[in-house]
Amino acid sequence: MRILITGATGFVGSYVAAALRTVCGEEVAIVATSRFVAHHPAFGDAELLDVLDRNAVEVAITRHNPSHVVHLAGIAAPAEVAKTPDVAWQVHVQGTLNVAHAILQRAPGCCLINAGSGLVYGASASSGVPMDEATLLAPIDDYGVTKAAADLALGALARRGLKCIRMRPFNHTGPGQTEAFAIPAFAMQIARIEAGLMEPVIRVGNLDAERDFLDVRDIAAAYALAAAKSPSIEPGTMLNVASGKGYRIGDLLENLLSLSRARIKTEQDPARMRPSDLPRIVGNAERARRMLGWRPKVVIGQTLADVLADCRQRVSAEMR
Repeated sequence: MRILITGATGFVGSYVAAALRTVCGEEVAIVATSRFVAHHPAFGDAELLDVLDRNAVEVAITRHNPSHVVHLAGIAAPAEVAKTPDVAWQVHVQGTLNVAHAILQRAPGCCLINAGSGLVYGASASSGVPMDEATLLAPIDDYGVTKAAADLALGALARRGLKCIRMRPFNHTGPGQTEAFAIPAFAMQIARIEAGLMEPVIRVGNLDAERDFLDVRDIAAAYALAAAKSPSIEPGTMLNVASGKGYRIGDLLENLLSLSRARIKTEQDPARMRPSDLPRIVGNAERARRMLGWRPKVVIGQTLADVLADCRQRVSAEMR
């Protein structure tokens, strides 16, 4: 197996590489690519590849002739997409189409594992029921819309011969994630308070929203299993990657606070008290369990402890 990873130097990339070696064997060849040439502990120097450069994508696919492409390149944070929606349309939709067309034209035997999002279901979450792959796509923001557009485009290309599996991961976190996401944002504040860099108060907004959280290592395992089992999976198949459980954001924060050595208060900030457009988002991953033999292995308490430990190390490094 020769597996090319786009966006490999992002948060999920190194976890996917580790999972691929565990699931597919140490002999698997991994080609790490990134928009910016970057040295990474898991890959060494990643190969420069901008998915918006269609010619460069075709050249890379032709040269490496991968058996699989794990397409991670994208804008990770919905809040960042909201600031630059035009860029998100280019990266999430045109970038994905560039990769897909290059595979069709240059390596038709290659299987594309696409990292989509559970946010494609959007307003359908209002039912409160865990959503499966038959749930209506009803995204409510630019992030969800662009991810849904790419997902649908790949479904159409599967009818034209593209071998692809459309992964739809729900919320995931773990060591190394940026502060653009709730869990590491909380954990970094706790770590800075412990280090004496902040007053012992975390100001919060609405903590009542419920989200389906997974550990990034479980997400990566699902992608690796999809690659390993791709010969037996029908092209265009959609697979939710979810725990099936809803975690209240406030409860996750309380869990993190309970792990701290400091006495920390939380205060509501009226400026941040916006009601959630989607109070509860939970996925049904029964199809992934059945087709991949996948199920989450890392309990949420372990994930939170690992994130906090990582944030403490990052704060310590900042202080040196």
